[in-house]
Amino acid sequence: MCTYCGCETFEVVGRFTAEHVEVINTAGLLRRAVHDGVPPEQVVALVDLVRGLLDPHTRAEEVGLFAVLREDETFADHVEGLCAEHEQLDAQLSALRAGDHSVVDRLYADLREHIHKEENGLFPAAAVGLSAQDWERVDALTPAPRHRAHR
Repeated sequence: MCTYCGCETFEVVGRFTAEHVEVINTAGLLRRAVHDGVPPEQVVALVDLVRGLLDPHTRAEEVGLFAVLREDETFADHVEGLCAEHEQLDAQLSALRAGDHSVVDRLYADLREHIHKEENGLFPAAAVGLSAQDWERVDALTPAPRHRAHR
């Protein structure tokens, strides 16, 4: 996460950032397991764990922060690109779950790059580009977390 703009002080951004840590750490466990040659059922269990963290996270981003940002043409294309990346990550997880372990490194790299774009691009831009009323709408639209991310 960037430390220069203070965007993490917005509750939803702080939450998403903490969830990013959890997702990337769990994806790292998945990557290591595939490289270590664990049995396929263990890979499937780890894919399900990553997906269980990532799906509610991306949904919350899309219906909350992203929905408000889409209303501003300055952000619309960038948000659409990030949503397309959410779909790509989901497809990579599906391929892994189906047994295509060749995508694990690409998944991990894509996930890290995606998080970088959000934390060092979109979140700081939203911090300065959205009004207090916009942030109230983001908070109202964003579903509550299904679990507490560890900080």
